[in-house]
Amino acid sequence: MIVGVPRETYPGERRVALVPAVIANLAKAGMEVIVEAGAGAPAGFPDADYAAKGAKIVADRAQVFAAADIIVQMLCYGSNDQTGRADLPLLRPGQVLIGFLRPMGSLETIQEIAAAGVTSFSVELMPRTTRAQSMDALSSMGTMCGYKAVLIAADTLPKIFPMLTTAAGTITPARVLVIGAGVAGLQAIATARRLGAVVSAYDLRPASKEQVQSLGARFVELPLEVKDAQDAGGYAKAQDEEFYRRQRELLGKVIAESDVVITAAVVPGKKSPVLVTEEMIKGMAPGSVIVDLAAERGGNCELSRAGEKIVAHGVTIIGYYNFASTVPHNASQMYARNVAAFLQLLVKDGKLQLNLDDDIIKSTLLTQGGEVVNPRVREFFALPALAANPKETV
Repeated sequence: MIVGVPRETYPGERRVALVPAVIANLAKAGMEVIVEAGAGAPAGFPDADYAAKGAKIVADRAQVFAAADIIVQMLCYGSNDQTGRADLPLLRPGQVLIGFLRPMGSLETIQEIAAAGVTSFSVELMPRTTRAQSMDALSSMGTMCGYKAVLIAADTLPKIFPMLTTAAGTITPARVLVIGAGVAGLQAIATARRLGAVVSAYDLRPASKEQVQSLGARFVELPLEVKDAQDAGGYAKAQDEEFYRRQRELLGKVIAESDVVITAAVVPGKKSPVLVTEEMIKGMAPGSVIVDLAAERGGNCELSRAGEKIVAHGVTIIGYYNFASTVPHNASQMYARNVAAFLQLLVKDGKLQLNLDDDIIKSTLLTQGGEVVNPRVREFFALPALAANPKETV
């Protein structure tokens, strides 16, 4: 099997789907890797490093798509709404495509990918099970995002994070509130603590309390009744508007006392809930900072603008996304390990093993044979159920 790694084309994207270190393991499983020239350079992986590990470097992007049985990308068409469409004519029926595809974004885009005849796997749909942990790219990238969000907040805040006792007196530590204690939120807590801030965190899932406290942060408990806080996959579930209204009312005081608020409350497939209103922002001290990690999906902060940094009522609100691309070397290493583990599940002795009895393969399979086949995605877009296909191994 030939695995192709094209250069990422999304504006500003510096990551690469595979790094030289994983090539040897793929070769043992019967895979040959071809890489578009310069694909790894922005992340600090020159062509010579790939060649030294046995990969073949090709100059032409079309040549990568033409030769590869499997294409692995960071941002495939679907998650790359800027330049991704240019790859559609390069795909061919029966080819395998693996990467971020934003399966619950645009139905039209997913159907275009299906129409290309490719067998696509969306890494966003990876189940959160113990067996799938090594392949969980969302968690890997969430870790990078949480880390970088704190560094950007610290750089923006007109205060320092740690407490300092000096001859000029004592400087009190910054107060950081993290809303949403998933992977990104937990990493934000850990990073803020390492920098010396006093950290509090809130999450509607009661199970997150122990994780927050284990990192040395205070868990904010609100007198709210939460029904079905998380789904079977461990992701937060959307609540009704009355719940969010009451939540905002109770969070207001905590937000007003914070120097930095980092929001990372995302519900898969849905618009992010608004947790920080304009009224709350007015109550924050001048110079305070909000980093909205959910800005791309509508934002947890009412005033966030996706991709922008603004100042409102004296508070800096950062709505950047693609944070992981700002630490491309390590983000690429983590993603490559995730993808390599998935490839080793899919390919045995140089042959594709599409075992639909395997929960990981079944959960991530998005399109096949010209159809959107993923049951979860079909249900999300209210598409009729497909006729049952016999389970098979290809």
